[in-house]
Amino acid sequence: MKILHILDHSIPLHSGYTFRTAAILREQRKLGWETFHLTSPKHLNPQGEEETVDGLHFYRTLYTPKRLPGLGEWWLIDALARRLEMVAREIRPDVLHAHSPALNAMAAIRVGRRLGIPVVYEVRAFWEDAAVDHGTSRENGLRYRLTRGLETYAFRRVDHITTICEGLRQDIIARGVPASRITVIPNAVDIERFRWGGEANPELRSALGLDGCRVLGFIGSFYAYEGLKLLLEAYPRIREQAPDVRILLVGGGVQEHNLRQQAQSLGIADHVIFTGRVPHERVQDYYNLVDLLVYPRLSMRLTELVTPLKPLESMAQGRLLVASDVGGHKELIRDGETGWLFRAGNAEALAEVVLRTLSHPEQWESVRAAGRRFVEEERNWAASVARYRRAYGLENDEGEVAGVA
Repeated sequence: MKILHILDHSIPLHSGYTFRTAAILREQRKLGWETFHLTSPKHLNPQGEEETVDGLHFYRTLYTPKRLPGLGEWWLIDALARRLEMVAREIRPDVLHAHSPALNAMAAIRVGRRLGIPVVYEVRAFWEDAAVDHGTSRENGLRYRLTRGLETYAFRRVDHITTICEGLRQDIIARGVPASRITVIPNAVDIERFRWGGEANPELRSALGLDGCRVLGFIGSFYAYEGLKLLLEAYPRIREQAPDVRILLVGGGVQEHNLRQQAQSLGIADHVIFTGRVPHERVQDYYNLVDLLVYPRLSMRLTELVTPLKPLESMAQGRLLVASDVGGHKELIRDGETGWLFRAGNAEALAEVVLRTLSHPEQWESVRAAGRRFVEEERNWAASVARYRRAYGLENDEGEVAGVA
């Protein structure tokens, strides 16, 4: 079985997208499948037309973007399709597996039709919603409608669709795609990558001014939809009852300046530690400083439909977490069993749940154990990647080998 993956970007760039991709590729190889990998023109700083990173070989699409307004995406599709056809003719794959965004699917559809190769499209988020939530588009605006239309066009023309969660699956069905053509391949974690309950580095704790403190933490990108402003808004009430609590924000992004200003205006700047971005190999050290991870995502289409990866990584380490009750979180977190949920967008509810969690340490060990058990049994990569057999036509809907009674 030869699978040619068409990707937006890949390692050595670090993102949830690239980490999911690398995990999928390695697990598929364990199944005995041959995987090949092509990145789109959006991959930054390619080192030539081909590149090997961490044992994975990538074909790159070298491209000089055109500057005419409104045509850049179409030229990007054309450049990717030309490179894809060249690579496909060389390796002769059994399947073209295009990953979000829809631009990659459009290139794969064009080449798949020309060469007679089936196309699978993996949807990790809807392109139109990501544009809205990053502030580059407006829901129901012209760009939004065009982007949504392109996504739906791709859904109706590929041979099979995979997606990462039930929320996205239901939205795709609502666009007129038969449920039989959609397979959920949920986000998962590599259990062996995460240490259970690692000990805090005392030198790092002291350097950050956290000696003798309980720490609420967030580790990731500072996008508006992550709701970090809500955490800062809730903090004064939390501190009234728990003066030893501090906030540790690890990472960076478009909202960092606004968050720093908010901390100043609330008079809590001395109690909120911004570390900036840290090297990937040191992220674990910062996880080990956190007593309670907080994921206060705001309610919008992206967060209601898409499941994030961070809560799974937290559970794999036996970390305690509280999160807003958006749809993406509710698919992952069982309130009071593997974590705690609070009403999205409500700072009072966030403060209340944090204080209640901190005041009941007798519950912590059972919640930690349940979270770890959830990822071990239901959200490991071997279980998730095995579901591609159906998407690739190797199994029927009943889990039987295709063509075998």
